[in-house]
Amino acid sequence: MKNSQIFHDYLGSAATKDVFKHLKNTLTDSITIWNYFVNWQKVLLNFKSVEIHLNTLNYLIGKANIEQEFRELLQIYPGIYSTIPLLIACRTKNFRILTSFTEANFQYKGFNFSNQSLLFPENIEAAVEFARETGVLELFENRTIKSIPDYVLGIEVGLDSNGRKNRGGDTMEIIVQELVKSICSANNLTYIKQATAEKILTIWDTVVEVDKSSRRFDFAINNQGLIYLIEVNFYGGGGSKLKATAGEYKTLYDFLSAQNHKFIWITDGLGWKTSLKPLEETFNYIEYTLNLNMASSGLLAEIIKQKL
Repeated sequence: MKNSQIFHDYLGSAATKDVFKHLKNTLTDSITIWNYFVNWQKVLLNFKSVEIHLNTLNYLIGKANIEQEFRELLQIYPGIYSTIPLLIACRTKNFRILTSFTEANFQYKGFNFSNQSLLFPENIEAAVEFARETGVLELFENRTIKSIPDYVLGIEVGLDSNGRKNRGGDTMEIIVQELVKSICSANNLTYIKQATAEKILTIWDTVVEVDKSSRRFDFAINNQGLIYLIEVNFYGGGGSKLKATAGEYKTLYDFLSAQNHKFIWITDGLGWKTSLKPLEETFNYIEYTLNLNMASSGLLAEIIKQKL
């Protein structure tokens, strides 16, 4: 923490230990917003791409001789073949199933459900076997599932929930972007979201050397040629990644400072309670480490406006 006066103005103390204490005590436990639960746009887009095939499959509901009905349906409408993995909540198209494991004699059978315009008898028999052995055909035959489209829509919602672990970071970007947008609008500045070295050079004609080719800053702000590069993240739970992230940002700070660029790290979440030592070390090392409470208090705006 190099410019303590700005912290004194906003937090009432210029002492590094007091500022870190404020950061630690104001970590937030949640940044959950409504779109955290389900990304309906993505879900409905995925559903629409297979909706016609699902309505075709719905013909099977309640059929007595369902295996034969399924064979005939596949012959007439081969497009439904590629949707079979989705019936068991899988996006992969290739499967290697262990079919026998007696006396250490492991035997496998492969299934490939890639899109095919023409199905051969062996493809159809493989599809029937797969649907039967995974229990799908029995669910259809017994009317346990009454609507295949509704069933798959539910599967899509469930699969989308797997993305929640990544949406914490996305939400942090949404929140910080509102702050950045407001700061830039009030001070006639420009910013770039997901800023690469190439974007910065193209838009601002400014060179930012990066430590790795994949480096993509969450935000970059240009204040009359002084470039602020901002990384944001949120950790609801602990883990080894927190220590690694803190260490990475110390190295990144040195790398960017040598080029006379500014680096700001905005991080939050109660996960830091389990890794306070690496957080404090990084806080003491780099110029500006803020949480959401600090960033939204006006600190971030003043740092950038005053070119600190």
